Amino acid sequence: MKQSSFKKIDFFILVFILFIALLLRLYKFNIPLADLHSWRQADTAAVARNFVKNGFDLTHPRYDDLSNVQSGLENPQGYRMVEFPLYNAFFAYTYKLIPSIPIEQWGRLVSITFSLLTISVIYFLVLKEKDRMTAFFSGFIYAVFPFFVFFSRVVLPESTALGFTFLAIFFLYLRPTKYSILNTLFYMLSLLFFASALLIKPTVIFFSLPLAYLFFQSDKTKFLKKPFFYFYFALSVIPLFWWRNYIKAFPEGIPVNEWLITSVNTGGGLQKIFLRPAFFRWVFFERINNLILGGFSTVFLILGILSKQKKYLFLTILLSSLVYLFVFEGGNVQHEYYQTLILPSLAIFSALGISFLIENRKFVSPFFSFFMIPILLAFSWFFSFYQVKNYYNHSQELVQEAKILASLTQPEDKIVTDRMGDTTLLYLAQRHGAPAFYREPESLQEFGYQYLITSSQEAIEKLKNRNYKLVFENDKFSLFKL
Repeated sequence: MKQSSFKKIDFFILVFILFIALLLRLYKFNIPLADLHSWRQADTAAVARNFVKNGFDLTHPRYDDLSNVQSGLENPQGYRMVEFPLYNAFFAYTYKLIPSIPIEQWGRLVSITFSLLTISVIYFLVLKEKDRMTAFFSGFIYAVFPFFVFFSRVVLPESTALGFTFLAIFFLYLRPTKYSILNTLFYMLSLLFFASALLIKPTVIFFSLPLAYLFFQSDKTKFLKKPFFYFYFALSVIPLFWWRNYIKAFPEGIPVNEWLITSVNTGGGLQKIFLRPAFFRWVFFERINNLILGGFSTVFLILGILSKQKKYLFLTILLSSLVYLFVFEGGNVQHEYYQTLILPSLAIFSALGISFLIENRKFVSPFFSFFMIPILLAFSWFFSFYQVKNYYNHSQELVQEAKILASLTQPEDKIVTDRMGDTTLLYLAQRHGAPAFYREPESLQEFGYQYLITSSQEAIEKLKNRNYKLVFENDKFSLFKL
């Protein structure tokens, strides 16, 4: 099939899609950082806030948790040694420039911006490889479906890493086959973006497959004989290897993460889920079918995968997503935000399925194509939104508790909360401390903690019996001085 060129009409279509996408991502934009996965968002935002307070030392990112809850080791400096903090530095710097907008809202804006870049690249690639109609549906699905929207505006690094990854694919796709200055420029830009994506979120390494395919597409089998192919991936991963080796010197700042591959945390402790029926049920039925695609649109996804459209670039993106799902089974079952990285393949292949139905009029009537497809998409959107709308909910009581805690303590005071490892309260109160009672009160006092806040009646009675000073009490929680 002859490739479609990007014309003026595509500019207007893409602007329309991006405008709708932006409007939807601004829904409840100014709510406190206490929505779904607020514990993970708070950790990310705290690193940025500490950059603003203490200076941009990217090699020593710090957050609000000083305990041993995440790593098993005491972490008095609050080191947060996970992804290289490029994303955090982005929105910390923008906050420094325009402090009138809260820092967590800057974090959302950065995520939104990179999600719009991802939509733009997907539209362009599908237009070039397939046609305008499929490009529209792929961009439209990514722009408006509720799960896509929510996880494109959270304060997490996935959206930014995905944006950098698709920019890397975009420039390698555009690279001329013959050697030229433009060839070198696009090669270097792609390499830079992919290296940055790996630093921000190492799991995007699975997108090496479409990148490798683009080398094959330009040089066929000769690409294995060309050093630029090997230089590209070697130079891309060197910063990541450096960072992963560097953080080994700070084990107290590295959360326990081995479980992400094979297990999930439950009320009964870690449970193996690797290749178990529960994995397939949760990821493919509950998440992809029900939550992300709203049930009805799954038929489009399946048709897109099964239809005989030899778009190998898209197949490598799909394969990257599948390999990622099967490698990080524990993480994908435990946390919804892990599915952010598979959203491009879901949007692309759902759009391919819609195009298949529209184009094959011998098998599907025009009535179904032009009447039923919009209805199925609408039903899918509403069923997905029915679940995702709860992700925006946040506890006003928690926000009020944070305000009271901040008013009764000093910024330098170290606080202990009973949040079971959740740092949201610490973040909202702008305090450092421990997000769980991980030691007895006497030991916590020895480690320099000044206050303890709890809503547990058992803990309250215990602290009162030990004659700890009660600073504040209402029907929701009590604050004690240690």
